[in-house]
Amino acid sequence: MNPIAILIHVPNVAQGLAWYKKAFPSATPIYYSDSDFTVLELDGFSLEIVQADEKVGAGKYGTVLYWSVLELDAALKHFESLGAKLYRSPMEIENGLVMCQLEDPFGNLIGLRSNVTEQKFQ
Repeated sequence: MNPIAILIHVPNVAQGLAWYKKAFPSATPIYYSDSDFTVLELDGFSLEIVQADEKVGAGKYGTVLYWSVLELDAALKHFESLGAKLYRSPMEIENGLVMCQLEDPFGNLIGLRSNVTEQKFQ
C-alpha cells in the first residue's frame, strides 16, 4: 500500500484551496467537473482541501502529515510568509533528522522534516 491523498478540512474551501496553492506552488490543481472538486496533485499524491463539518472539523486533532524538505529554515520562512505559525519548534529526532510543526491559518498542522544534522535546535 502507498499513501495517495490527504484530506485537509477547512472552514472555507475556496480560501483553503487558495492558501494551499501558495503553500505548495509546485502542486498542479486538477478540477473534476463531475463533482465540482479541485485537488492539488504533487507527484502522484493529492492534497484534497475539503469542507469541515460536524463530523470532521478543521484543526489539530491528532494526525500530522510530515513533508520532507531539503532546507528546513527556507521551508519555515516560506510557510510563515503565507501566515502559518510555528506550532512545535524545530527539534532533533532519530537518525539525524530535525522536525517541526506549523499551524496553517485554518488550525491544521503541517509537519516538516529535514536531514540537517549540522544545525542544533532547542
